[in-house]
Amino acid sequence: MSIHENLLGGPPPTHLPDEPGPRELLAGGAAAADVAARYPTSSLAWAQLADDAFEKGNVVESYAYARTGYHRGLDALRRGGWKGHGPVPWEHEPNRGFLRALNALARAAGAIGEKDEHERCATFLRDSSQTAAETLR
Repeated sequence: MSIHENLLGGPPPTHLPDEPGPRELLAGGAAAADVAARYPTSSLAWAQLADDAFEKGNVVESYAYARTGYHRGLDALRRGGWKGHGPVPWEHEPNRGFLRALNALARAAGAIGEKDEHERCATFLRDSSQTAAETLR
């Protein structure tokens, strides 16, 4: 038996491919809007835009950015073999853009009174990665 074997019978964790370009640009201080324009499929860039907008009190903009990052992340997960459920580990750094966008969407949905979407996204985040849910509080 392999130490990586899933004994619970669920799907294996999904590990998105690494995209160092957006991560390195953001870490180097590039504007998130510039990074999103250069890498429009990057959930990380959209998540950063969502966080920045939320911090400025622009909740509707945050919601829109988060929704874009969330959907870009779903596309990447599906290309990575994800079947609609199963772990998306926070510990795998390339997954963090999607998880951050999902968290930002839950946060913004709650802020604009979209209770059902807030709860759905918060549950999805916990089900995908308990570590992400705890880290991103």
